[in-house]
Amino acid sequence: MTVSLEQLRRCHFAVDLGAARTRVYVKGMGLVVDQPSVAAMNTRSGALIAVGELAEKMTGRTPDYIRVVRPISGGTVVDIEMAQRMLRHLLGDKTRRMLRRKPRLRAAACTPHDADPLAQRATIETLVGLGARRVELVDTLIAAAVGCGLPVERPEATMILVCGAAATQVAVLSLGSIVRAERMPVGGESVDHAIVQHLRLEHELMLPSQAVRPLQLALSENGLTPQGPTSTEIHGRDVSTGLARSVRVDTAAVRDAIQTPLTAVLDGIGKVLRDCPPDLVADLAERGMIMVGGSALLPGFDQLLRQATGMPVHIAERPDVCAVQGIGAMLEGRIEPLVLGPRSC
Repeated sequence: MTVSLEQLRRCHFAVDLGAARTRVYVKGMGLVVDQPSVAAMNTRSGALIAVGELAEKMTGRTPDYIRVVRPISGGTVVDIEMAQRMLRHLLGDKTRRMLRRKPRLRAAACTPHDADPLAQRATIETLVGLGARRVELVDTLIAAAVGCGLPVERPEATMILVCGAAATQVAVLSLGSIVRAERMPVGGESVDHAIVQHLRLEHELMLPSQAVRPLQLALSENGLTPQGPTSTEIHGRDVSTGLARSVRVDTAAVRDAIQTPLTAVLDGIGKVLRDCPPDLVADLAERGMIMVGGSALLPGFDQLLRQATGMPVHIAERPDVCAVQGIGAMLEGRIEPLVLGPRSC
């Protein structure tokens, strides 16, 4: 069943449940929640201690009776009850009371491309627990394309790359619908993990799970291209002694360490282009692709894609909030794509 624009206009709020951050758009109010998808709870009493940024700061720094959990993984709700509690806390009493006064409260949610029925049902149950009587599901690729201003309703090709924390999605769109799409199970977390493993194996250094992202430490100055400083200093814990230690890391070796997850992204882009009709690929040679998602800000990632594909590559103005802004524009009636996606529940 296809989601129509009219159905979305009847929705009162929209949610983008990401592995890294949760965002909520309320009709008439705009983006009201943009917080990490993290919750901290007391295992003795079951009480929720903190959510969002405060809970994320607790990661790796809590006593045994406090557990920091991530109820969302790869865009899929893995703990429905905790996700509901987290959303209630993030929305706050005032916003929740305002939503409860709406007759037949309707909600919309972004879901990953080709999400299985179980993942869709988990998203629906989460929002039903917040009081929604009906939930509309919109493909994240369509929502992100609308949010970054792509002319998805026109009979011409547009290409979008959604770089998430747990997965990367790429699609070619035309006439408001997805022509070809691919979802790769690699994202910003995979890149970070590759760097952590490299430092552990080559330098016997264990990085903290919190504080500063290792990716920013290693690549913020010179990106993925061999320019700028040849080494950078990183602080962590010695694997053998457990003491604090600093090492100078060759940035060229770091770039080599993250090639595996980035190669998977390039393979997915190549598969989508090979499966596309030649007329659409010809459009893309001129227009190129646009990158959205928090991991699109990986230093030098756009230049790497530009060199590998030979196409223009652009980063959206606010890549991290494109999906929720797109679905919010649909709620407000500011956009009229022909088709929004294959799901409505």
